[in-house]
Amino acid sequence: MADMRAFQDAISSWATGGPGEPAGELAVRLGVRTAVLLEGPSDVEAVEALAGQRGRDLAAEGVCVVPMGGAMSIARYAGLLGPPGLGLRLAGLCDANERGFYDRGLERARAPRQDFFVCVADLEDELIRALGTTRAEETVRAEGDDLRAWETFLRQPAQHGRPRHQQLRRFLGTKKGRKIRYGRLLVEALGPAQVPAPLDDLLTSLTSR
Repeated sequence: MADMRAFQDAISSWATGGPGEPAGELAVRLGVRTAVLLEGPSDVEAVEALAGQRGRDLAAEGVCVVPMGGAMSIARYAGLLGPPGLGLRLAGLCDANERGFYDRGLERARAPRQDFFVCVADLEDELIRALGTTRAEETVRAEGDDLRAWETFLRQPAQHGRPRHQQLRRFLGTKKGRKIRYGRLLVEALGPAQVPAPLDDLLTSLTSR
């Protein structure tokens, strides 16, 4: 895992103007075959949590999960890691309203689109809907550090009358690092039959080749 983290760091450095040789050398040494391109670290936590629940060791399978820092980075990362660059198979998740960025970025990189799966709003929205608002709220309330913050949040005038689903989704983004933590916690709260289709399809696709 530490070596795969080093590969992730090398990719991030390359994407921001650093040299590409370290990433290329690590890809060969680690036997990386697939890069899973995700918007940010909360999505990474969710994918890795589900893989762990299913007994999958993605690193051992030659799969690296890569946070890009936003949907508009897809062209850059696809170009570096896909056919024009390291030649890795690409997979990932995208939000419905950002699908255009992905379509254009993958087309520029001459990368197939079939292994990218679309969330209606974002992955947090998918997880909350899959769990149901009652179970999702129980997950928040079970975290002692967030219980008081959640209750304070609900008293804010802007939240009065809003559907609980929207309140939960907004709450996850109100503090730095909270979305990342709940990316894992919400997945761990899911039953086997509750996994949202985009996340389930992504994990399934990683076993198909």
